[in-house]
Amino acid sequence: MKQSLTKNIFIADDDSDDLILFEDALREICKDSQLTTAKDGQQLMQILDKTVPPPPDVIFLDLNMPRKNGFECLDEIKHSSKLKNIPIVIFSTSDQPEAVNRVYEQGAHHFLKKPSSFPLLKIAIQKVLAINWAEHAAQPSKDKFILHV
Repeated sequence: MKQSLTKNIFIADDDSDDLILFEDALREICKDSQLTTAKDGQQLMQILDKTVPPPPDVIFLDLNMPRKNGFECLDEIKHSSKLKNIPIVIFSTSDQPEAVNRVYEQGAHHFLKKPSSFPLLKIAIQKVLAINWAEHAAQPSKDKFILHV
C-alpha cells in the first residue's frame, strides 16, 4: 500500500483562536496537509466514527474541552479496535504532572505543552510531523513522552 504524502491531521480544541493559530502554523510548514478540526471531544469522536478508515496520521488532543474532555476521548480511542493505533499527541496549556502521568498511562504517544508564541508553535508542529509513526508505533518511554520546544 502506497503511503500518502499528504499529512492528514486532526485537532480537537475548544479554543477557536488556538485552532486558527494551529491551522496558520501548519499551512506555513506543511503545504501538503489536510487539517480536520473539532471544537470538542464529542465532535472529534463523531468525526472519527464517520471518517476512519483511513485513520488520520496524528491527532492533537486538548484536555480541557466541554461535552467530552481529552481524557475521555483518549480512553475511548484506545479502547476502540478501529482507532486504537492512531498516534495521539496531547496538546494542552496545562502540564500538571498528574495530567501528564494520567494520559501517559492511558496510552497517549506524546505530550506537548501549547507553545506561547507562533514561531514556537511552528517548531512544535514540525517536531510532531517529523516523527515516523510507522517506526515509533509503540508509546515512547516516560522520559521521551513530553516533547519540549
